[in-house]
Amino acid sequence: MQDAKMVRMANQIADYFAAYPAERAEREVTNHLRAFWEPRMRRQLVEYVQAGGDGLHPLAVKAGRDLADPEEAPSASGTTR
Repeated sequence: MQDAKMVRMANQIADYFAAYPAERAEREVTNHLRAFWEPRMRRQLVEYVQAGGDGLHPLAVKAGRDLADPEEAPSASGTTR
């Protein structure tokens, strides 16, 4: 997928959850991407964030970092730490 489309999609998700309290918004964006984006899309987001993340909503940047961090994998209860 082209980066511009991926950025637009990630930003739409981040915009939706931006009204939530900050910690929950961060968790929900990451959880949504894990649940609904295929691995190639998640990998593209991670790589894009690592390259600077130009144009991404801050919640999407945080999610990209969380997805890159194996310590942020969902726990047995299905939530992140």
